[in-house]
Parts: sequence; C-alpha cells; structure tokens
Amino acid sequence: MQHATHKIPGLHITEHTFVVPLDYGDPAGQQIQVFCRVIQSEADAEMGVTSPFLVFLQGGPGFYAPRPANDSGWLGLALKTHTVLMLDERGTGRSTPVTARTLARVGDASAQSRYLMCFRADSIVQDCERVRRKLVGETAKWSVLGQSYGGFCAVHYLSVAPTSLSQVFLTGGLPPIEATAQDVYRATFASCERRNREFYQRYPEDVHRIQQIAKRLAQGDVYLPSGDLFTVQRLQTIGILLGTSDGFEELHYLVEHAFADGEQGMGPAAGVHQPELSFLFLRGFENALNYDTNPIYSLLHEACYTQEVASDWAAEGERSAWPGFQWAGPDDERPVGLTGEMIFPWFFDEMGALSPLSEVANLLARERGWPRLYSTDKLAENAVPVAAAVYTGDMYVDFELSKAAAALIAGIQLWCTPDYEHNGLRADGEKVLGKLMELLK
Repeated sequence: MQHATHKIPGLHITEHTFVVPLDYGDPAGQQIQVFCRVIQSEADAEMGVTSPFLVFLQGGPGFYAPRPANDSGWLGLALKTHTVLMLDERGTGRSTPVTARTLARVGDASAQSRYLMCFRADSIVQDCERVRRKLVGETAKWSVLGQSYGGFCAVHYLSVAPTSLSQVFLTGGLPPIEATAQDVYRATFASCERRNREFYQRYPEDVHRIQQIAKRLAQGDVYLPSGDLFTVQRLQTIGILLGTSDGFEELHYLVEHAFADGEQGMGPAAGVHQPELSFLFLRGFENALNYDTNPIYSLLHEACYTQEVASDWAAEGERSAWPGFQWAGPDDERPVGLTGEMIFPWFFDEMGALSPLSEVANLLARERGWPRLYSTDKLAENAVPVAAAVYTGDMYVDFELSKAAAALIAGIQLWCTPDYEHNGLRADGEKVLGKLMELLK
C-alpha cells in the first residue's frame, strides 16, 4: 500500500506499508504491517528514473530507520547511484510496534514469548524478501547496507537468500557467527573496561563527580522524572555512551552539572551536607538512554547472539568476573565502572515501563529453541560482493570476533580501521560508505 509522497530539498520520498505474516512458518496466520520509505534524489524523480535499490538496515535491535531530513552524509552519496529503501524493522517505528501495551493484548507471558520470537533477524530478512518481490520484482536483485545489528541481518540474508543480493555493505556489523552470547560479553566487557579507563584519563575530574553521584544515589531516595527509583546500577548503564565517537563528551557534559543548589541545597542542612541532583541532570540521564522506550532492544538483545541455546542472562553472568563493574558502596574509592551495551535482568524490575515484561523477559532468557541464524556452508560458498568496515576499537562489536566472522565469508573485502568508533557511518558516512563502494569496484 502506497501512502504519502513528500518532497524536501534534495529528496523525493514515498511511503509504503506491506502486510506480512507474523510467523512465516504459519503464513496464513496472524498478519502484521511493515513500513518503509523509498527515497530518490530529486534528479532521479524529475526524470522518472528508478536507480538500483539499496536497502538500509538499522542497528538495534528495536530501533526504527532514520528519518531523512536532507541529502547529506552516506545517504547523499548513496543517492548518486541508488534508490534507497529505509525499512522500519518489524516491531519498530510504524511497523506494528512492540511496546508493553501492545504485548499486553497478545496474551500471557508464554504467548508474548512466542510472539517476540518472530522479531529476530530471520523474520526481518523474510520481510525484506516480501518487500523486494512486491516493490522491485520477483527476480530483481537489490543491495543492502547494514549498520551494526543491521549487518547481522545482512549476513543472515547472505545465508538464506544470496541470489536476491547484488552487493552487501557492512559497517560495524559483522556478527559473531559461531560465538556464544557468553563469548560476546567476555570480549565486550574487556572493551568496556578499556573505554572506561580512556574516558577517566581524558576527564579525570569525572572520577570524583561520578563517585559523588553514586554516593548520593546509594541513599535510596532519588527518583528520575519517570518516577523510577534512580539506583547506582542504573547510573552505571550510562556507559553505553562510551562506544561512540562523541560519547565521551556527551557523558562529561552531562555529569558536569549533576549537582545544583536547591531546597536541600549543596550546603549544610540541619548540620548535614546533603547534595541535590539537578533536574537537568536527571532529565538528561533519561533522555540519553532508551532501554524502556525501545523494549525490543532490552528483550531480544541477547537473542541476537543466541542459536539453538539459551542466553541465560549472559551479560549478568559475565559481569561477576569483572570487579571493576561491581560498586562496593559509598566507601569504594575506585572509579565507578560504567557498563556498555549489556542488558541485565534487573532492568525489568527497576524500569517502570519494562516491569510488565519481567516474566516474558525471563522466559526468553531461558528459551533454547532459537533457530540458527547463519549457515557456514552457504557463507563459505558466497559469491555476492561484500565489503565491511571493521573498527578496531569497537566497544559494541568486538574486533577479534568480527575477524573470525569475516574468515567464514568467501570473498569479503575488509577495511579495518582505528579511525572510527561504532557510529562511524553516522559520524562520517560519506567517507565510510565511499570506502566500501571503492572496495567493490
């Protein structure tokens, strides 16, 4: 179904919605909607030309495609040679979104678990195939650009439907094809520890600032604007910012105004020094994170790495091996260890928007019926041109695991670089995508 068409400077955008099966194993069963935007350059649209399609698959899981506002960055480069399709992956944006409220209509936790198992990369790729056949043609091919988790989806695409693909570009998105979730978190806790060290070396004054915030939270009476109790372990999750090129600065500028004069003040009150956390900091903290606003991310993050086994809360299990991320209380004078892209079971107790999903989250963590996502046999026979940007210091997608994955994909062209963090495509998209296009010329 075609919806509105919009023209903004440099871009011609057409919206489409497709009806697809919730479960491709039961194609006549429940149906959901998948939304996408088809984006052309103004020149192509004026001439009535449709260039070859390039599908952008967003990082996540659980995040919708970018909302284009201009033809800058990687999009502007891509539109010189392609028509770009931006897909809201199922469960996100305008594609039958998954929230605590929508899941409540599905049924009990067991029914919700079965429902959510249909929202991984395997189903996303089948959605792509349904869209390709209807929009481009039964035998037509298209190219894919996969950022982060979108790259995981693209490698699954290579495993199940390579004849549909002309080219594949991966940016920070080579998945751990044979590694377990436990292997992933062992590697990423090490990267996170390194990034903590680098952050505190850049901003040594923030060691004390963040310690002071933790000590104030330990008193147990600070609430976030959402109404959630603000705990030290929740404070530690702000470390997810450390994996991006601008994350050090975002975190530093957030904590520099953590305390403010107020009713209880910065000075003595009834003879007791009672620092007060500023509303600016509390609101900024919530705005910086989106675990509760994007529940698929929290519910299915570990399932990204899970094939024929249970994740069993892998990050929580691995955390015990890293003393630097275990805050010992107000007398602990070590720098507060800030965690990265890890999901913990207590999210579903402490975050009010996620608390209705606690039971289903535990069911998913114990689920052992996850299908395999990657075929090493198919990947060893790969004939699709593939180019991948691999960031040597990536905090989210481990460099060594990415190299191991690349060794299993025949013909892949690698660009290994220390010049970017995980968000290289956002930070310098024209250069990053341009480099990958050069590799495949």
